[in-house]
Amino acid sequence: MKTIYDILLRPLITEKSNMVKDALNKVSFIVRPDANKTQIKDAVEALFKVKVAGVQTAVIRGKMKRMGRHLGKRPNYKKAVVTLKKGYAIDFMGGA
Repeated sequence: MKTIYDILLRPLITEKSNMVKDALNKVSFIVRPDANKTQIKDAVEALFKVKVAGVQTAVIRGKMKRMGRHLGKRPNYKKAVVTLKKGYAIDFMGGA
């Protein structure tokens, strides 16, 4: 049995995700690869006490990287973009 802390691994904080959060009230998370949209929705609602309007997921493939003459690969991960209902917000930075 997975808990809400097992499903949501960490928030995805980038320049683009911050702009989308401010403009469209969408928050991005990195989630477990086997988590489905219903589990992600329930986890966000339980953890942050907000109402979720929708969830979009995408599997991001890791890029090939070089370290000198050696080739390596970054790991794959699953990203979830959660749309919050009007009037709800999540603040990761803890601003006043």
